[in-house]
Amino acid sequence: MTKTKQLKNLLENEIMSDLEEAIDEIFKTVEREKTISLADREELESMQEMHAECREMLIEIESGEMDENEAGELLAELIDLKTKE
Repeated sequence: MTKTKQLKNLLENEIMSDLEEAIDEIFKTVEREKTISLADREELESMQEMHAECREMLIEIESGEMDENEAGELLAELIDLKTKE
């Protein structure tokens, strides 16, 4: 499997779904408490930015703009981040 394919799978099947789940949890908390703390707001903004960056990476992969070297580097970074969680 190519690095771009591996990266695409990781983004779609793990990273983005994890982000979406965490974003949903913040929205549920806000809905329940009718307010949002500064820390939650910052975390939400950060997660939304990460999600947007993931979408951009997927667009680059789909359009062929991302080469295997770049995909390999990003894949290694994301796997490293996931293992630190």
